[in-house]
Amino acid sequence: MNGVLEAVRRGSVRLPSFHHPSQVIVTGFAAAIAAGTVLLLLPVSRSGEGGAPFMTALFTATSAVCVTGLVVVDTPAYWSGFGEAVILALIQLGGLGIMTAASLLGVLVSRRMGLRSRLTAATETKSLGIGDVRSVLIGVLKVTVLFEVVVAAALTIRFLVAYDEPPGRALYHGVFHAVSAFNNAGFALYSDSLVRYVDDPWVCLPVAIAVIAGGLGFPVLFELRKHLRTPRRWSVHTKLTVTMTAVLLLGGSLFVTASEWSNPGTLGALEPGSRLLAGFFHGVMPRTAGFNSLDVSQMDDGTLLGTTVLMFIGGGSAGTAGGIKVTTFVVLFFVIYAEVRGEAAVNAFDREIGPRAQRQALTVALLGVAIVVGATLTIMGLTGLMLRDVLFEVTSAFATVGLSTGITADLPVSAQAVLVLVMFVGRLGPVTFAAALALRDRQRLYHLPEGRPIIG
Repeated sequence: MNGVLEAVRRGSVRLPSFHHPSQVIVTGFAAAIAAGTVLLLLPVSRSGEGGAPFMTALFTATSAVCVTGLVVVDTPAYWSGFGEAVILALIQLGGLGIMTAASLLGVLVSRRMGLRSRLTAATETKSLGIGDVRSVLIGVLKVTVLFEVVVAAALTIRFLVAYDEPPGRALYHGVFHAVSAFNNAGFALYSDSLVRYVDDPWVCLPVAIAVIAGGLGFPVLFELRKHLRTPRRWSVHTKLTVTMTAVLLLGGSLFVTASEWSNPGTLGALEPGSRLLAGFFHGVMPRTAGFNSLDVSQMDDGTLLGTTVLMFIGGGSAGTAGGIKVTTFVVLFFVIYAEVRGEAAVNAFDREIGPRAQRQALTVALLGVAIVVGATLTIMGLTGLMLRDVLFEVTSAFATVGLSTGITADLPVSAQAVLVLVMFVGRLGPVTFAAALALRDRQRLYHLPEGRPIIG
């Protein structure tokens, strides 16, 4: 050991170096998944005899760190209290971001932060200036604690008063589901997720509010806190995110409610008021949390397709949601709008969207399509399952949603491994993952003559 250390000190042995903050983030998430897998492999993590199989532990750890919510086993029945605590800790780490959590610890302990740590944290939180990283990180922690404590208190009181749960169990379930909701994870301590609470607004609404808040993204929450009553002072990012989120929430809720209203397997069996509540709840969940108060496998094909689109779009940037993000979607909308009108510039809310943002939006969207299509074809080839179920499952994994038609546990190990990779890439983002693989940034020092291919 001393010889190795001496060789490193002399420089004859080189340790891996990271040339881009996103490489550190990818490595951090991978390390968290590896640590979670090891802990879930321990016999103490399982409620039955022996330890969990490797793929079960790996899939669960990945789903927790990537705040997805897809499961291959029944969470409350399969995992012990220790295993559930490990899952909860992985959800919280994944939601905050591994590098954000590490930087926060450094700030709180030493009150100092190096330049590389600030760059890494800025990449994870999408903060605009390196000098603002410390305040952003502390703000992230404050916002997270605030929402999780408030929602946990609301759920705990409801479980105590309405369902006669023992105080300890009510508190535990309240905290677990609050953390899972705000981090858009979708893990539940009930075998039917939240189906038993389909007609209870005191459970469904706090969970939905936490999902929406976590899905907006921390920069938007910060700006709303400062300028909630003065929308004219909002940045273009906040305006795009809030507007598109509102449109998708309203549209998604109306779509699910209308399409499932008479379906006896879902909304059709409920009273009108409960139908509206469940329709709203399932319009929120594609934001991207995997709780369900209805049996997703009983939904009509049209509802599943619409939900797939909503899941693919996802939530806001720099938050706990997945998908290609609402800003990506709305920027592409304005690009198409400008092109149809024959305008050279792309404008939104009295601001011009630059070419780089347009290219980034196009890249994220097309990479997302490629990942979803490629994984869907692969799993269909491995299993022979129908396109309807596989596409829904893969999109749910990529967008880190966690909604499922119930096929996850029955997939072969090879197909589950594909979903593990899709969850990992989906949580980090196609562009971040690609940037992490690049050794360095490349800049071309010349321009080629312009070509004009025929489009369409």
